[in-house]
Amino acid sequence: MEQQNQKLKAFTVLLRASQSVQEASKRDHSKHGLNPTEFAVLELLYHKGDQPIQVIGKKILIASSSITYVVDKLEEKGFVVRRACPSDRRVTYAAITDEGKRIMDQIFPRHIEVIEEIFNVITDDEVNILIDLLKKVGYNAKNS
Repeated sequence: MEQQNQKLKAFTVLLRASQSVQEASKRDHSKHGLNPTEFAVLELLYHKGDQPIQVIGKKILIASSSITYVVDKLEEKGFVVRRACPSDRRVTYAAITDEGKRIMDQIFPRHIEVIEEIFNVITDDEVNILIDLLKKVGYNAKNS
């Protein structure tokens, strides 16, 4: 019974910690007029280059139905453009614009600082242990 209570407590702590980390990150991007999903799409394009719109949702863990809306909003802001795939008319790519690169050049270093500040309460070894444990729990949840 005690171990069961500890697992329930771990679940609650994980969810609350995740929420707090997301809120800290959200506060940072909202200063630049971006919501977390817009930031995630921009970050993906910034680091990985043009991406088929159909696969962006899987890569940043949001519903594919939301991607079109997010890309529309980023296009309105001048941060992203759509490009047709030359070899397959069914595929459309999202590509970061020069303005999108400029804003990411400006805000991404601060984003890294925010993440480092969040994790500065634990050692590098503890970060690696945390990664391993969260992967283990995540894979188990996925396969349950």
